[in-house]
Amino acid sequence: MINFITFHLEKLKTNKISNPEFELRLLFNYCSINKKEIFLNDFNLNKINLIKFKNAFQRRIFHEPLSKIFNIKEFYSLNFYVNNKVLDPRPETEFIIDAVKDFFLNNESSIKICDLGTGSGCLAITLAKIYKNSKILATDISKDALNVAKKNAIIHNVQNRIDFKFCNWIKNKDIFDIIVCNPPYLSEKDYIKCDQNIRKYEPKIALLGGKNGLKYFSELSIIFREISHHKSLIFVEIGHRQLEQVLTIFKNNDLIPLKIIKDYQQINRVIVLKKRQRKKKLEK
Repeated sequence: MINFITFHLEKLKTNKISNPEFELRLLFNYCSINKKEIFLNDFNLNKINLIKFKNAFQRRIFHEPLSKIFNIKEFYSLNFYVNNKVLDPRPETEFIIDAVKDFFLNNESSIKICDLGTGSGCLAITLAKIYKNSKILATDISKDALNVAKKNAIIHNVQNRIDFKFCNWIKNKDIFDIIVCNPPYLSEKDYIKCDQNIRKYEPKIALLGGKNGLKYFSELSIIFREISHHKSLIFVEIGHRQLEQVLTIFKNNDLIPLKIIKDYQQINRVIVLKKRQRKKKLEK
């Protein structure tokens, strides 16, 4: 057993996999036959599905993310099914959930929520779990992504409260109390600089926001206005060094920033907005 473990540890190290002991243990546990936790110092080949392990190990030494191998990624203490058709939920996106909770304290209220570009469904589903009486619309331009989101909604038993729509942002202009959006916002330059494994195993359409990364903010600013009322709140994620440009786009479309939220690295990450009320012209 020691030779088996040593061989695979060395293979991980040779392929520059960080923390090989921890990762090997994760792979063993993923392939555990009886689902009991496996430790390296108490390892037995009979405890794992060897065919499953060889497949998973081979994928890992080619630097496929564990989340894609295990088909699972945690977001806001919930586990979500993921594959290479959706972006892995990021810790930074959890700040959108925190912000919504800060502004909407009553989780028993009946509110209408829209999640534009839902991807794995992590935002829509997490909000559905928090706001038990909410009705949610979740949209995406990718049918594959919507299939993943629907699967996650079933896993978390919120499928009856989320309406999934295949469209470019939104088709029917309904009015919502809460609008959340994590659009693609990487510039072409930043996308090229991305870790090779991100570019290889995550959908480009969910990451790239045009040449300068700002492609979608202009059209979103118009949509935000069309689907909100004067008390609606909009929560949108942005990229590094984009704050001033994005704020200019939003302000030019009568959207008022209420709060800027920084992420764990003190990068401006989430903007909270509301629609400016246009003054009615007085009749002569």
